[in-house]
Amino acid sequence: MSEDKPAETVETAPAEVNAIPNGKGHEPSEEITASAKTPPAEDGENPHRTEANLPESQEFLSGVEDKKTTRFTDFEGKTSFGMSVFNLGNAIMGSGILGLAYAMANTGVILFLVLLTVVAVLSSYSIHLLLKSSGIVGIRAYEQLGYRAFGTPGKMAAGIAITLQNIGAMSSYLYIVKYEFPLVIQAFLKVDKPAGEWYLNGNYLVIIVSVAVILPLALMKQLGYLGYTSGFSLSCMVFFLISVIYKKFNVPCPFVDFAFNGTASVLNVSAMDPGGEDNPACIPKLANLNSQTAYTIPILAFAFVCHPEVLPIYTELRNATKKKMQHVANISIAVMYGMYFLAALFGYLTFYGEVEAELLHTYSRIDPYDTLILCVRVAVLTAVTLTVPIVLFPVRRAIQQMMFPNKTFYWPRHIAIAFVLLTFINLLVIFAPNILGIFGIIGATSAPCLIFIFPAVFYIRIVPKEEEPLRSVPKILAACFAGIGFLFMIMSLSFIIIDWTSGTGKASSGH
Repeated sequence: MSEDKPAETVETAPAEVNAIPNGKGHEPSEEITASAKTPPAEDGENPHRTEANLPESQEFLSGVEDKKTTRFTDFEGKTSFGMSVFNLGNAIMGSGILGLAYAMANTGVILFLVLLTVVAVLSSYSIHLLLKSSGIVGIRAYEQLGYRAFGTPGKMAAGIAITLQNIGAMSSYLYIVKYEFPLVIQAFLKVDKPAGEWYLNGNYLVIIVSVAVILPLALMKQLGYLGYTSGFSLSCMVFFLISVIYKKFNVPCPFVDFAFNGTASVLNVSAMDPGGEDNPACIPKLANLNSQTAYTIPILAFAFVCHPEVLPIYTELRNATKKKMQHVANISIAVMYGMYFLAALFGYLTFYGEVEAELLHTYSRIDPYDTLILCVRVAVLTAVTLTVPIVLFPVRRAIQQMMFPNKTFYWPRHIAIAFVLLTFINLLVIFAPNILGIFGIIGATSAPCLIFIFPAVFYIRIVPKEEEPLRSVPKILAACFAGIGFLFMIMSLSFIIIDWTSGTGKASSGH
């Protein structure tokens, strides 16, 4: 990287950004490209102005059309509309989908649908606030928006929230690997009673997957290279959804736990009273409130958090405009909304009140050797493993912004941060109590900040008073939005604390 480029290349950005010159080497997620985009850049009308600030691109040019220059500097502006939808969809689609049937069992179908719709609409509005703020100051990094709004405390708050949120997400993904992988291997090898073999020990398997698959991908210099895994990861989840729908029509209700004598359980099923629909255990509840309902709201909030990834994807979008990025976000949210609702509905209608916090476990109670469910588990494991590196990028950027704000890209540091993060998350997953606890606590604290509070307060601070006075409708709406976030956080946390102290919840007992 050439360090001696003229200083004016980065004059438009705040001091924090000047740290990394617009050399050819940095990751696009480092968002320094933002510095080349002066505030009006969101129109994307004038490529000549944008490129004028990139002297190094001229080395490659002799009379070539200006627009081509980005190809040599970094990934900026190359990602098509469809691929951006995939990338954002993959950022939204987490392991939360496995907990949604359980959430529906604890809220009832109608209440679940209402909550899911509200969270989806609010997520879309919050992306609108983020894009508007980022367009005004021409910065496309969450931490830098925080810096522009509140100085260093704002940057630290955003960085810490992103770190907590994404560490929570990565833990829950690796948790799935820890629980599911041994069961899959066990089923493939037809081992009925494991005798402590190392390859059936989830803790060893998590470490092996982290070192062999996740670490190499996390060491990539640019997020762009991981774009290819997004489509694959999403197609695995579509397969999961189709299988859940198919299984609904194959599993009798009320279902029978698997007995090792397969024929016996088949006889039991046929011996069920033929008017099975009269069985109270097989009538879906339209609304249902119990102590576990407290977990549903955070799990749902967790379901649409893609906010740390929105701005990097915006930077990489071809011919990016605010409107185009909002379309990307709306389509991604709409598609995920549909998938979430169908997965929750059919998962719930298969097992009703018997559904577990982790949907796939419930299937193995019927038949641990069911080939379709084994394939689904492999697909979910693949999807989840491939999402970890994508989620790790924003955390690494947040850590670099907080701890090394004025340093250029440096391989040893890039590798060390990824290594330390993965080690920490592995320890967390091996020794932490239960997946619901992870979802609940993190969903209740950092998710409301990233979805509601930060976008709203950054918007109120960043949009100039001349353009929108504090009393104007958009700012009043944003303030209400932040208020919803605080309410949401207090409510979820108090529910969870009550649930823990009374000791009734699943959170207190590992399953």
